[in-house]
Amino acid sequence: MKRFVLYLAIGGLSTLLQFALLIIFVESQMLTEVYASAAGYVLSSFFNYWANYHYTFKSNSRHKDTFPKFVVAVAIGLSTNTALFAAFLFIFENYLPLPWVEPYLVAQVLATGITVVLNFLVHKIWIYRNH
Repeated sequence: MKRFVLYLAIGGLSTLLQFALLIIFVESQMLTEVYASAAGYVLSSFFNYWANYHYTFKSNSRHKDTFPKFVVAVAIGLSTNTALFAAFLFIFENYLPLPWVEPYLVAQVLATGITVVLNFLVHKIWIYRNH
């Protein structure tokens, strides 16, 4: 349980970074919402890897063994996050308008909530299974 709480804390910081990047990319019109979500996810994943490696799982595995697995895990999480984000954004923009808040932010909250559980399982069971 302690490990999961630490994982959530580090994930929370990663998520704040992802949201900050999402907002910057969207509001500056550098990227569309879906691409901004994906870019924020990928970029925040580097911090997530470093912190989980050192603190959550206290891994002594070599990076050459764990990082390729992490890249696959990020691809799984990225695919899940991006598909969910796009679906929720489509729903909010076309069927459930949210006049009081930007739909892309609500879509990201929902996509993140679902993706975090999947990510923990992938990390715990596959990447750092011996720790």
